[in-house]
Amino acid sequence: MTSLYGASTEYVLHSLLWLVDNPEPVSSLDLAELQDIPAAFVAKQLPKLEKEGLLTASEGLRGGYRLARPADEISILAVVDAVEGGKSLFNCQEIRGRCALFGQRPPEWAVQGVCGIHAVMLRAEQAMRRELAQTSLADLAAAVRNKAPSPFIGEAHAWFEERIQTRRTSRVRQRKRSRTRSPAA
Repeated sequence: MTSLYGASTEYVLHSLLWLVDNPEPVSSLDLAELQDIPAAFVAKQLPKLEKEGLLTASEGLRGGYRLARPADEISILAVVDAVEGGKSLFNCQEIRGRCALFGQRPPEWAVQGVCGIHAVMLRAEQAMRRELAQTSLADLAAAVRNKAPSPFIGEAHAWFEERIQTRRTSRVRQRKRSRTRSPAA
């Protein structure tokens, strides 16, 4: 069975959870490495959320992504639509008009109005979208945090801070090395 929403949605939602209540910007590389998900994939997805006004980005050693507004103002539906592009749950192929008994032309009663199967699928999609719209990123983050042991969130914030310090130290060393090298002869 194929899923309606792919890994993109799952990766992005997991990544966004780390931005809730995090005062510092977080790089896409750090989000990917913390969760052991493909860095290039995360780097490709987050700009979609920035374009939709869900994230803001900053450059530099302490750069990265932040939520563009409070997590309780970001619905899961907004994230899903930004990642998936408003993909529909069901794509009706109008099979109802292809019955072999109809010959070349189906009778009006067979094709009149919305296909019954399509109508059921539309109602299901509307119910799903309502649920996703009513659930905020803050709601999702709270559910995840309630499940984790209390020190875990602090350990994660410390991990991100260590990554920022490592980048800063690494760049300082690179600059010092490049200044001490003599020009090529």
